[in-house]
Amino acid sequence: MNDRMFDSPVFVKSENSLVQEIACLEDALEFLYEWPRNRRGPIYETALRACQRAFDSSYPLSAARGAFCGFAKSAKIHEDVTTALPWMVSKRGQRGGLAV
Repeated sequence: MNDRMFDSPVFVKSENSLVQEIACLEDALEFLYEWPRNRRGPIYETALRACQRAFDSSYPLSAARGAFCGFAKSAKIHEDVTTALPWMVSKRGQRGGLAV
């Protein structure tokens, strides 16, 4: 198991309105590195530093996740996925699975 996995993923909405799952430190760093330069600010820098420190040292992974989540909320791209997504819920009376 990857020791850099978050205890729970962070979901963010990308530019094309797709919801992206950030499940580990590497996902968070990749997302932050690709973030547009003209939208970076102090909260972005804090999240980036926290994730880099967690990657390079024994900085708590939970703190890095918290910083990334705070960045996502401040950038208004955080998605609260505490309920099932619409494509995960079947309509009443329908069964899932493959037709045989």
